[in-house]
Amino acid sequence: MKRVLAAGVVLLVTVTACERSVDGLSQPDLTANPEVFINSFSPGLEYYPYEGSLNNAFSVDTDNKVGNRGASMRFDIPNVGDPNGAFAGAIFRDDFGGRNLTSYNALTFYAKATRGGSINDIGFGQDFLGNQYEVSRKNLQLTTNWRKYVIPIPDASVLDESRGLFWYSEGPEDGEGYTFWIDDLKYEAIENMAQPRPSIFNGEAVTQTAFIGSSTRVTGLGYTINQADGQDVTIVPSSAYFTFSSSNPDVATVDVTGQVSVVGTGEAEITASLAGNVATGSLTVESQGEFVSAPTPTRDPANVISIFSNAYDNVGVDFYNGFYEPFQTTTSNDFEVNGDNILAYENFNFVGIEFRTNVPSIDGTNMTHLTMDVFVPNEVPVGSSLLARIVNNVGGGETSATATIFQNIGSPRLVSGQWVTLVVDIRGMADRSNLGQIILAADGDNNIAFRGQTLWVDNIYLYNADAAN
Repeated sequence: MKRVLAAGVVLLVTVTACERSVDGLSQPDLTANPEVFINSFSPGLEYYPYEGSLNNAFSVDTDNKVGNRGASMRFDIPNVGDPNGAFAGAIFRDDFGGRNLTSYNALTFYAKATRGGSINDIGFGQDFLGNQYEVSRKNLQLTTNWRKYVIPIPDASVLDESRGLFWYSEGPEDGEGYTFWIDDLKYEAIENMAQPRPSIFNGEAVTQTAFIGSSTRVTGLGYTINQADGQDVTIVPSSAYFTFSSSNPDVATVDVTGQVSVVGTGEAEITASLAGNVATGSLTVESQGEFVSAPTPTRDPANVISIFSNAYDNVGVDFYNGFYEPFQTTTSNDFEVNGDNILAYENFNFVGIEFRTNVPSIDGTNMTHLTMDVFVPNEVPVGSSLLARIVNNVGGGETSATATIFQNIGSPRLVSGQWVTLVVDIRGMADRSNLGQIILAADGDNNIAFRGQTLWVDNIYLYNADAAN
């Protein structure tokens, strides 16, 4: 969801702040006030809805509240198709300069809804000023009765000047809007929060082939802690809470944001910790040295429809790997080297590239060929072949065109360690006005040689061979 400040923000609380600093004087200590909304707003709190959200989704409700006192926060989620906003979402920011939250370990609140449902994202740390210490609890399950919820703080020591006190983002449930309420929203120091378990890469040991000049990010960040009631709660913290390290900085370095940069040949392991707790999961970078890019396309962009290439402007693509269960084994490990993006397919048997939901769909009527560059980094097994098929399947009947690269016959041949170009002649397709899918496969039911291999792909595009370039 796009989280940017909307034009015409709604200001719910207006308080004139004292001047906080004078040149040559130190900043005053920030308040440690834990309250966000207890019957009413705490001083300095302002409401900023996201762009595209329903601006008036939030209100103060004096009829529904915890303990029959004061008021609660009411959030009205729009129906699908509401012209005033497709979803509800906003941040609540302290515009008095921030708060010192270092003595707390959780944000807590009571909530209920008009129906059972789940809030897509809810948390703290979004401030529209970088969102450095953002935390999200995803798919928070609501009931029709008041219930207390906890969003743990992964490392409170960094929240000495916190401004993003609360945020949420929620859409319709099963296409329908509904209402939920939040009350007694505050920060607390909760006892018996134990067994903190940070993680990166969803707790898995990941290995990636890489090259000098390539980069990737530490992803799959998580933090789980056990509550006093014995139940675990899991959140998604920003990378700023973690400390990252590399076992071999001569091969790969990692910065404070989790950006991994490959600088040499060899192997390096990227690990992390959070508040002194070692994170499960890791990234092993296997750098192969310098990368040889595919030849840069030189065709006139006016005669090209590009699906994946840094040389052209690409059309919209649903995905480059649909992962069709249960038969597909192909996974993706895409990478970027010096600004050149590469599709990397591993454990290959077949893969689908989908662009069928484009509006309008791809009209290839004036195109004559589909082309792509492919690279096999490992030894090519005897008898290998690779098939490419493009399918016209958005409306009307299905038509398609195919071409195959073989290892032992024809030209070009499927070889190891070398970019080869696969070209599909699409002029024989009965209809190519609604192109929607490209399929890559180990050719033929009996061709098992190429299955399980690694394949890199670049420069996938349609072109008109009859037009002048």
